[in-house]
Amino acid sequence: MNFWETITGSDLTREYKAFEARAEALPVEYRAAWEEIQANLFAYGDFTGRNLMPILDGALGLLEETASDGQTIREAVGDDIKAFCAALAGEEGAKSYRDKWRDQLNKNVARKLSRLGE
Repeated sequence: MNFWETITGSDLTREYKAFEARAEALPVEYRAAWEEIQANLFAYGDFTGRNLMPILDGALGLLEETASDGQTIREAVGDDIKAFCAALAGEEGAKSYRDKWRDQLNKNVARKLSRLGE
């Protein structure tokens, strides 16, 4: 990966398109689960989403493997896809971008209030 690809994100676009091509080969119920997994995981991404690429690759690999084994989507990811995604992103309590922004805002407000008391 060169500097220009990193700056423009074209490497991510190429990788994401490869994910989509792989997902097209999945059965219908697996493709629906893949869409839901993507939607739930993006909340755990950083600004670029670069940190999610290995997680998405692993999740898609799991779906491909379980589909080829003939398992149902429920056997693969369970009943709660949102909880499955939280576990993929770093177990229960993983911080989403909203949580990170809320923490940052609270720290800034606390710092400003402490300056007022001086």
